[in-house]
Amino acid sequence: MKVNLMICLTVWMWCVMPGIAKAGDLDSLGLHRVNYSGVNSLIETSSTLKRPLAVNGKPYTEGIAAPEGLIEFDLQKAADHFTGMVGMDDHVPKGGVRFIIMGDRKELFKSPVLRKGTHPISFNVSLKGFSKLYLLVENEGDGIHTAHADWMNAYISYRNTAPAVLPEKPFEPYILTPAVSLKPKINGAKIYGSRPGHPFLYRIAASGKKPMKFTAVHLPEGLVLDNSTGIISGSLVAKGETRVMLTAENELGTASRELRIVGGDEISLTPAMGWNSWNCFAQAVDAKKVMAAADAMVSSGLADHGWNYINIDDCWAMKPGSKDPLLSGPLRDVNGMINSNGKFPDMNLLTDYIHGLGFKAGIYSSPGETTCGEYAASYGFEEKDVQRWTQWKFDYIKYDWCSYYKFYDTTTDTSNIPALQKPFQLLGDGIRKANRDILYSLCQYGMGNVGKWGRTVGGNSWRISRDVHDTWTSMSGIGFAQAGKEVNAGPGHWNDEDMLVIGMVGWGPDLRPTRLSADEQYTHVSLWSLLASPLLIGCDMTRLDAFTKNLLTNDEVIAINQDPLGKQASRVYVSGRLEIWVKALENGSKAVGLFNRGIFPEKIQADWKTIGAEGKQRVRDAWKQEDIGSYKTSYETMLPAHGVRLLIVKPAS
Repeated sequence: MKVNLMICLTVWMWCVMPGIAKAGDLDSLGLHRVNYSGVNSLIETSSTLKRPLAVNGKPYTEGIAAPEGLIEFDLQKAADHFTGMVGMDDHVPKGGVRFIIMGDRKELFKSPVLRKGTHPISFNVSLKGFSKLYLLVENEGDGIHTAHADWMNAYISYRNTAPAVLPEKPFEPYILTPAVSLKPKINGAKIYGSRPGHPFLYRIAASGKKPMKFTAVHLPEGLVLDNSTGIISGSLVAKGETRVMLTAENELGTASRELRIVGGDEISLTPAMGWNSWNCFAQAVDAKKVMAAADAMVSSGLADHGWNYINIDDCWAMKPGSKDPLLSGPLRDVNGMINSNGKFPDMNLLTDYIHGLGFKAGIYSSPGETTCGEYAASYGFEEKDVQRWTQWKFDYIKYDWCSYYKFYDTTTDTSNIPALQKPFQLLGDGIRKANRDILYSLCQYGMGNVGKWGRTVGGNSWRISRDVHDTWTSMSGIGFAQAGKEVNAGPGHWNDEDMLVIGMVGWGPDLRPTRLSADEQYTHVSLWSLLASPLLIGCDMTRLDAFTKNLLTNDEVIAINQDPLGKQASRVYVSGRLEIWVKALENGSKAVGLFNRGIFPEKIQADWKTIGAEGKQRVRDAWKQEDIGSYKTSYETMLPAHGVRLLIVKPAS
């Protein structure tokens, strides 16, 4: 007998059929259908997609499309063979994926990287003696979450007992980071850059019982400290570095730490940390939601750990052709200055509110005529828009390629570097003339090896992939593809792996918990911290659960990301699905990430020579914030599937 992997007639139905049958024969065969409703939220079929699957121009009526992730079967040692074909669906962008078939822990089939337009590949594997069958789709680093990976005409031959698709495992959170002490502790970045003559704003990140009193010794000329809020403001008078001793005091004690304030041309000396509206609200964003996010940054305590940007993404401008009274109206005023829509009636009121809490404010646009959401954008008005954002007192601009495809079609060619640079250079020139520090974030998905030239157009960070989504394949495919790109990162200029997909997300009004498991979320935050990526929270800040809050308030993990040396981690070891990444830290120690990209628990050993260390080393667990011990030549541990151990390693002496 055979089981056909096609989901038929209604959503989430797996078809079990005797002999060999075609899709058109199902009803006449008196098909026995077993409903596994909701077993895997990633699976789609021709019925749910409302079109046949198609690979290299040929349609397939039987098959499933699994954009990312894992499908797992219980075979009960009753299966004989698995046959079929795999390929990238024609109705997707040009992403690349691998198909992997595993029987228990044995790899039975692995395809080369398959892309849109490549021929499908047939497979025929024996399943005799296996208890479990795993179908995996792995992203090759481009992050294209719509890359439907098609399994066509796929059949499992079995004896007596039909294979059963196993349900997705329930989310099981576990908390590693110790509770925050009530005693004062100063956290966040240890170095901060600002251009003399521009508005200066820095909120001292200090955890502990409130109220708290702050002092600062040796503040440079032009700056003042609010002793009750810990907000430093004003304007630097001169260039140069000043070492300022900060102190936070409450009824339980006093904490002090040095802050290096650098007056000069370079800003963003550590990666940006904050919140962005897109992954939770998308087009449902409005000023009240942004203010609520800023309030939640304070009430949740995240502000006490260095999170300080509140960024509006798309959908704040007028929308050409819209009949919604909140979105319709003149795109620009008589002077060519861009207008905000009715959901953002007073941008200055909004930024004043954000700044009053000690946070920076961010905004979004595109170099085309419209944005991704088809709202008014900056084409032909680049300098005017920078002037407007400066009037509105914004501190961050995300500039998203989007509709600029109309002027340069990168779907077929990304080799014309001057053409790729042009729109970003135009805005960068305007930012250079502004009388405020505006962090410039390029969002063009890594085209043309943007890391090599992003800094030349004024960029402080640049996206290196398509958007990240809340699946293991998307997140890991982007993060683990960064080996070798560390040469382009450093203080003032960072590779951007996109926003954190943890907590309540949804890209619109209907939110849901992230689909990443607890282990995958620890991997996500660990990897982004090692990569010195901007850390921008994408979830609803007003609905932080204990697990998500715990992920975002570990000061030792944050310190790895915010280390003043500004190094991005390098991959130093690969063995199967195991990897080791190492990031040099300013104090001479090393942040070491031990990762298991596989679907089974595995043992890993970090050899000191491999990570560039010599002699006996002390090992500390960054997530647990506890010392593990001293080791002569290596450290060994077990890693869960898709899991991580994030370590701080330094000489035992």
